Amino acid sequence: MSVYTTEIASARLDSDNPIHQRLVKAYYLALPYIQGEVLEIGCGEGRGIELLYENCQRYVAIDKIAPVIERLSRQFPEVEFHQMNIPPMTDFADGSFDRIISFQVIEHIKDDLSFLQEIKRILKKGGQALITTPNNKFTLTRNPWHQREYLSHELQQLAKSVFDEVQIYGIKGNKKVMEYYRQNKLSVQRITRFDILDLQHRLPASWLRIPYDLLNRINRRSLQRDDDHLVSSISHEDYQLTEIAGDGLDLFCVLTK
Repeated sequence: MSVYTTEIASARLDSDNPIHQRLVKAYYLALPYIQGEVLEIGCGEGRGIELLYENCQRYVAIDKIAPVIERLSRQFPEVEFHQMNIPPMTDFADGSFDRIISFQVIEHIKDDLSFLQEIKRILKKGGQALITTPNNKFTLTRNPWHQREYLSHELQQLAKSVFDEVQIYGIKGNKKVMEYYRQNKLSVQRITRFDILDLQHRLPASWLRIPYDLLNRINRRSLQRDDDHLVSSISHEDYQLTEIAGDGLDLFCVLTK
């Protein structure tokens, strides 16, 4: 049985390609930071492990989905995998890692403050954590898998309450990516116009997950069918880092202990 929802974009599905490439970009942006002992929190399907693990002394990855961890352990025997729900991260002692990466995870964590405090605890002095999360400015509809989403100043305020040094950038798309975003926005609006009672914000998140996944999957396939060339041609190179965090589809946060 598949463990993937539309919330976990897969490299194996052509219709997921624009989202997959957007997620891959974070790993390319992380490359200059990677050194020493590295922890990835929320490795998902392992889309960035092969790119990063040979550039450090030790690579540790954790995720809550046991079948994913089992498969990745066979695929990457050089990597140390842990299955756990976080926070806390009790498997790791204080000051264990030089670098920590956690991409598209913090929005799923109920206690986001404790999450950042745990990251700081297990970082070595002078160590850095890289975090990405969707920029709420560009969110098209409620995502029932997310506890919350952040604007750039909100994430900065939260991170500054834990870390002394915080830098926030954006991951933005070029014209090709933003054309996909425009088409997606129009398609989502055609669906949500029927939600005249604003049930997406009134109903419990657990009630919305199945219809959200179903409609999201239908929408992505429709976008691919209507403009397959656009969907299939987007690569990680079509996403760039910007110093104006609010302009990014995703926020890219560098935290230094």
